[in-house]
Amino acid sequence: MSTSFNQWVIEEFRTNEGKVGGPFEGSDLLLLTTTGAKSGEGRTTPLGYVRHERGLLVVGSNLGGPRHPDWYHNLLAHPLVQVETGTEEYEAVAVPAEGDDRDQLFAHVVQREPGYGEYQENTDRLLPVVVLERSDPAPGEGPGQVGNLADKLVEVHVWLRGQLRHVSAEVDAYFAARAAEGSTAEEAPGLGLQIRQHCLAFCQTLEFHHVSEDAHMFPAMEAAHPHLRDAFERLRSEHQIVAQLQQDLAALLNGLAQADPQRFRSELERMTKELSAHLDYEEEQLIPLLAEIPFPPGPPS
Repeated sequence: MSTSFNQWVIEEFRTNEGKVGGPFEGSDLLLLTTTGAKSGEGRTTPLGYVRHERGLLVVGSNLGGPRHPDWYHNLLAHPLVQVETGTEEYEAVAVPAEGDDRDQLFAHVVQREPGYGEYQENTDRLLPVVVLERSDPAPGEGPGQVGNLADKLVEVHVWLRGQLRHVSAEVDAYFAARAAEGSTAEEAPGLGLQIRQHCLAFCQTLEFHHVSEDAHMFPAMEAAHPHLRDAFERLRSEHQIVAQLQQDLAALLNGLAQADPQRFRSELERMTKELSAHLDYEEEQLIPLLAEIPFPPGPPS
């Protein structure tokens, strides 16, 4: 689709709560906003989708063209995406399916939207199937309604802890599957895209969170509470330690096909230990202070 036609679809979608006329009338359509792999800028694309118990499914059909669409390359670089369905908007982790799982999900898509089967027949490439997994906290986790900066801090920390648990569970499942098959380290498949996407989403969110704290929140709070200078110095020092762990994980992810799962697991366990202690200390020191600051901030007086 051309850029101008895409923009028309996006505007009509947002104006009419997800309903679009013309060739898309009656279709299940969503808006997927990705971060450009090279530009770092937001890119919004209208896409058809199919519902599944694991989340919404989108297919990188590119109308059966020879290359994967740009949005697919973007989400490989930046797995956190924004999803708009017309009735709700939320953040999701975009996870391409692999192997038998991809084939089963594609069959599910084709059963409901046969046109994707025709697109697959028209190209030599395997059309990617992407699961858009909502990144909301699990029910009962988090502060509920956010009313102050302490609630917001806890909300972010709950998400980070949840992603760590998710990645750890996937790595454990990988090792269990390898043990069940009796394969050696040389025979075992590399760490999967599912692990990669969740780990990248976690690392990118954590980096943004820490950079924002170091650049904005900590200087303002330290100026207002000079007696906590030692606590802020410790938090900044811990940010540097965690950043190094992130770099180690990123280096392993960059060579995913050749990644050593044992080493990956060791690095993940080290990050989990360091980050959990850091988050606990940060909450202990900052929550009493942040609870006094409304969020979102009101208009200036």
